[in-house]
Amino acid sequence: MKGLIHNFVIAFYAIIIAATLLYITYAGYSYYSQPLSERVFHDLHTTLKPSGLYGHGFGIIGSLFMVIGVGIYMLRKRVKTFHRLGVLKYWLELHIFLCTMGPILVLFHTSFKFGGIVAISFWSMVAVFLSGILGRFIYMQIPRTIEGNEIGISQLIGEGNKISEALSAKYDIDDSLLNKLNLDKIISNYRGIGIKDFFTRIIADKKEMVAFKKEMIANIGSKNVSRTEKKSISKLINTKYTLGRKIGMLNLMQKLFNYWHVAHLPFALIMLIIMIIHVGVSIVFGYTWIF
Repeated sequence: MKGLIHNFVIAFYAIIIAATLLYITYAGYSYYSQPLSERVFHDLHTTLKPSGLYGHGFGIIGSLFMVIGVGIYMLRKRVKTFHRLGVLKYWLELHIFLCTMGPILVLFHTSFKFGGIVAISFWSMVAVFLSGILGRFIYMQIPRTIEGNEIGISQLIGEGNKISEALSAKYDIDDSLLNKLNLDKIISNYRGIGIKDFFTRIIADKKEMVAFKKEMIANIGSKNVSRTEKKSISKLINTKYTLGRKIGMLNLMQKLFNYWHVAHLPFALIMLIIMIIHVGVSIVFGYTWIF
C-alpha cells in the first residue's frame, strides 16, 4: 500500500469513528441524558433502548466488529497460511479500527446502563480498549519493517549511519557538525531510563533537535540548497533522533510488550466469553432484532 493511499485509509478510519460517535451522540443526546427512570417516557425509548431497533442493532454490529477485528488479526498473525495475505501492519490498523468502532457501538447499545454479569463483559471491554491504546504506543516504539517484523539493533545502527552518509555526501555538510548528530549519544540518553523519565527525555531531545536543525540550516545556507532539500534534511535528522530513541529503549519496550500481552489477552477472553453467554441468553429469551 503506497504512502498516499495508506494515509487516505487511516484518515478514512478516523473520520468514520469520529462521525459515528458524534452523530449517535447528537441524535440520541436528549434520550441518553435523561435519568434512567424517565427514559421510558421519551419518544426515542422504543428505538434506543438496548432491545430497541437501533439500540439492539448497535450491540449486534458492535459485537461483530470486535469478533471480526480480533479474529482476522489473530489469523493473519498466528496461522502460517495467512502470512502472505498483506502486510501485518495494515491488518493491525484494521484490527484497531474495528475494535474501536465495536466498543463505541456497544456503549450506546447499553444506553449507559451497566449491571449483572454483562457489566463484567463491558468493563473487560473497556480494559481491552484502553490496554489496546497502550499496546499500540509500545508497539510503535519497537522498530519494525513495513511488513511488521522487528528490526535488530545492528540493522538500526546501519540505518543511522546511512543517514549521516547521505547528509555528508549529498549536502556536503561539515564533519564537525555531523559529529553532533552522534547516534551513540542519542542512544545513551535513553538507555537505562524508565517510563517516568521517558517523556521528559523526549521533550529535551525535541528542543535539542530544533536547535541542531537551525545550526545545520545556517551551515548550508550559502550552498544554494532549495527549500525542498532543507525539508529533506530536517526529515533525515528527525529519523536519526527517532532511531536513537528506539534503539536506546528497545529492551525496555520489548519487555513491556511481553507484559502487555499477559494483561490484554485475558481481558479479551473474559469479554468474548461473557458476550457469547449474553447473546445466547438473549436468543433463548426471544430477543430478536430485524430477523
